[in-house]
Parts: sequence; structure tokens; C-alpha cells
Amino acid sequence: MIDVATLPTGLAALATALAVFVGVLFVRKEGWTRVPSVECVYPPEARPGWTGPLRDPRTPLISDGAIHCYDPATGYVLGTVPADTPASIRAKIERAADAQREWRTSSMAQRRRVLRTMHAWIQRDLEPIARIACRDTGKTAIDAAFGELLTTCAKLTWTLQQGERVLRPERRSGNLLLAHKTCTVVHEPLGVVAACVSWNYPVHNMLGPIISALFTGNAIVVKGSEHVAWSSQHILEGVRRCLFACGAPVDAVQLVTCGPDAVEALTRDPRIAHITFIGSDAVGRRVAAAAAPQLTPTTLELGGKDPAVVLPDTDLSFFASMFLRACFQAMGQNCIGIERFLVPRARMDECIALVRSRIEALRAGSTLDDTRFGTSAATADNVDVGAMISDARFDALEALIDEAVAQGAQLHTGGRRLAHARWPLGHYFAPTLLTHVTPAMRIAQEELFAPVFLVMAYDSVEEAVQMANGTPFGLGASVFGRSRAQCRSVAAQLECGMVNINDFGISYLNQGLPFGGRKHSGYGRFGGPEGLLGLTAPKALTEDTLFGRLQTSIPPIVDYPVRDTQRSWTFLRSLVRLAFGSWWERVQALPGLC
Repeated sequence: MIDVATLPTGLAALATALAVFVGVLFVRKEGWTRVPSVECVYPPEARPGWTGPLRDPRTPLISDGAIHCYDPATGYVLGTVPADTPASIRAKIERAADAQREWRTSSMAQRRRVLRTMHAWIQRDLEPIARIACRDTGKTAIDAAFGELLTTCAKLTWTLQQGERVLRPERRSGNLLLAHKTCTVVHEPLGVVAACVSWNYPVHNMLGPIISALFTGNAIVVKGSEHVAWSSQHILEGVRRCLFACGAPVDAVQLVTCGPDAVEALTRDPRIAHITFIGSDAVGRRVAAAAAPQLTPTTLELGGKDPAVVLPDTDLSFFASMFLRACFQAMGQNCIGIERFLVPRARMDECIALVRSRIEALRAGSTLDDTRFGTSAATADNVDVGAMISDARFDALEALIDEAVAQGAQLHTGGRRLAHARWPLGHYFAPTLLTHVTPAMRIAQEELFAPVFLVMAYDSVEEAVQMANGTPFGLGASVFGRSRAQCRSVAAQLECGMVNINDFGISYLNQGLPFGGRKHSGYGRFGGPEGLLGLTAPKALTEDTLFGRLQTSIPPIVDYPVRDTQRSWTFLRSLVRLAFGSWWERVQALPGLC
């Protein structure tokens, strides 16, 4: 088995040459025209080593018309952001609608120019953008690179390379009756679309819907989570600078940050033509219910309880590192992270031995503790995992773990909130290893969104498939094994929207693939052609191929007023057989047309 992280130098050189070749093709497609330079001013709070006042834990997240923002890893106060009201939300929708009337007629060249400018902005400012994400969520720089930067650049690149082809008018075949017609489907902008996005990836979750909306000619109102209102404001500023630099209407992108009491001013507004929601099952249902009276189409990406089916022949020592990343990336706050590891009972002890000491050794903290992020300094201790966005679920999480232990599960490490020595106000939960979990336990059924490495034993592959499918969720899944045939067989039986074989979550790095789930994990897809087309209104267009020279006329035998009903029926019956019958039926139909 080859580890791609240790490819020989020759193969690495070949990969580099391939990357250069792809880059040249991209330049040939996009041309050599330079994109506008966008200069963004980033806040001091995003700099390494910044310190600020510590928050008062008694301060509510939203009060007195303001959102109180703070760093969940350190407890530092980041400031306040005005909370939107129903009136301000309606005003933002109106500004977006005005801007969309201009943007809907933009050319593909104009749309590509905006996306290329955004791409150049992100490439140049990778570090300050990552710091903003780290400061507002408490995640580590590595997690920001994986979940914020790589994914966003992948979406921009795919949309630039393939988006125009996806949205191009499509010629559709007809039939004998339409032999003189040209039939086409065109994809028109919907108008103003909305995206209600989650807090776990504040940069990518905000930019992803913006990229798709702008490229399809729509305006967009993004409802960002109140937990990341601070970072959302700064990302919005970057996007608007890109729009302005390209001469595009800056009001085509609007940001709403508010509490639950005001959000229905957005989701119930009849001017919203489509809603994309990323979040929990419970909140997603409320969004769908609010959209239903207006018949607003929705795409719901809800919770997940993704399984990893570890087949009996899997090389556990090779995949142990991937298992840890799949579980602990973003402290488990990852919709397509692995929440259940299904391991053969005979290999349970081997699995535990491979991961237990490494989980115990994980170090929690803030990437922005000191100046080493973004510099060459290497003095302070490294950080493996960051903070969680809030401590609001810690009581429930501890109760679930205690209940599982009482029912026979084994807790090897963690299982409790972590009192950080340096950051006592940080929201830390100890990386946890919980094994011998059974499907009947609540912890095996409910989405945790937490750093819990949960192991379940199975006795046959058939049982493993039943366990994998045995939750209300069906977002993603992974299958690990040596036999491609067996891996594919298991993948085909899993009830979910995405399966990665011998990997986890990697499908999201290919933005040409649709993203979404089944069952309680939602419906609809974003990403790929499906995501772009979902933000358009398909319009069927028929016209005469030889325009003005050969066109449809009504045969006299069926013209109004009908002169002979029986002859008209015989004619039309013969016409149906001529157009759609077998060859012999067509021959038999000819006399009836006379």
C-alpha cells in the first residue's frame, strides 16, 4: 500500500509537472488578463499574539440588539455586531433584488472575472483569512486549511472551469412530429436566493453559496450564524471589495445575522426564490415549514451520523491516522466527520491499542496563542485540537457518555469537559475514546458533533451494513478494506448521499460532485452541476429550425369547427401510430392519414 504523503521524489516531480500543465490549460481557458487587485484590511484581533479583554460568561450571546462576539478558545472579547431586525432584513432583501436586476444580465466573462478576483484574493490572503476563522471558532490553523481554504479554492476552481459548460443552453432531441423544430433548455437566474449556513466553517460555508449564486446570475442573502457574526462581517467585506473592483453590483451579496426570533423575515419573504440550509435536523424542519407557504424551494443539508465500515481485512495500522483526522478534525464539529467506527469484534482490541495513546496525547489550545502561526518561530507547544464553538451542549454530551457507560460501553479516556490551564474561559471538551457501544444506546443514534471516537463491534459484514444504516441519518459514509469488490458491495448497500472508499470526506474536495444526504440528513444537493442548476429556472424553448420557411400548421381535417369527427379521430389515431408505433404499425397508419 502506498502512502501518498511519502511519494518518491520522481513521482512528486511528475505531480508537480502535471499541476503546471493543468495550470497552463486553465490560463489558456481564462486568458492572461490580470484580475483587479483587492486590498483588504484585517482586524487586529486576527493577528497572532493579540490579547483582549476576557468575556463575562454571564453575558448572553444576543442582547440589547447586538451580538456579543468572542473567541471560544480563549474567551477574548471580539466586539459586537448589530443584530438584524425584521425591518433590516427586508431592506437587505430589497437591495439584493435591485442589484440582481442588473447582475442577471451579466455575461459569463463578467461572472468569471468576479470569481477569478475572489480566487486571487483568497490565494494572496490565505493566512489572515485562516486566522479570522480560527479566532471566531476556536479551531486550529490546520483545521482551517482543510475545511476553509482547500474546499473554497476547490469550489472556485471547479466553477471557473466547468460552470459555464453546465449552464450552457442544452439542445434536446425531439421526435418525428417535431422534426422541423429546434428544442432547447435555457437556465435562467432565479432572482434573490438565500443561504442559512452553519458556524463550523464560517469562511467556506459563507463563500460556497455566494460563488454559486453569483455565477448563476443571482443575488444572495446569507444568513450567518450568530456564533460567527464577527468573522462573517470580515468575509463579506472581502467579497464586496472583489465585486466593486470588477464593476459588479456590491449589493448582490447581503449578510444577515440575527437571532431565531427575526429569521423568519428572511425564510418567509416571498421575494426569496430559493433557500439553502446547512444545520441541524430540528432547525432545518422549521426552515422548510417557513418556506412552504410561499412554495419556496429548499435544499436542506442537515445532521449526520456518518459511519466508517472497517472491513475485516483492513490494514488498521495504515488507516489509524486517517481515523483520528476523521473524528477529531474541527473537534468533531464536522458534518461529514466519522461519528461511528464499525470494527470487527475480533479486531476491537487491535483498534483500541492503535488509537488510545494517540487520543490521550492530543493537546488542546488556541492556534493564535502566540506568534508562531504565520511566522518561522517554533518555540511554544504545538496544538492538535481547538475549542468547541460553545459549552451549551456539554451537560447533554456528558450525560450521553455516562448513560452509555452505564449500559455497558467502555470509556478509555476523555468523556468530560476540559478545564484548560491557560484558557479557563475556553470551550474545551476532552478528546474521548468510547468503545463497545451498541446500536440500542442513544449515543449511537444521536448526532454528537463532538470529539468522541465511538467504536462499535460487529460479527459479520451484513450486520455492519445494518448498523451503518440503522440511524435516522444518511449524509455520508466511509468503507475501508483491501478488496475493491467488497468495498464497492458495501458502499452500494449504504443509505446515504456520499461514500468514500478508503478515505473520509474526500468527495467534498471534488466540487464537481453533488453534496447532500438522505433520510433525516435532508434533501437536495449543492456542489457539482446539481448545485448550480438548482439555483436556476429551466426554461424550455422551441422554434422552427427553418424559421419562417417551414412551420407548424393545423391540418384541415382537425381544424375548428370540426367537420367530421370520425375522420378526425381516424387521422389522429393514425398520426399517433406513425409517430410512436413500431415499423409495421407505422406502415399500417399511412392510409388513415389520407
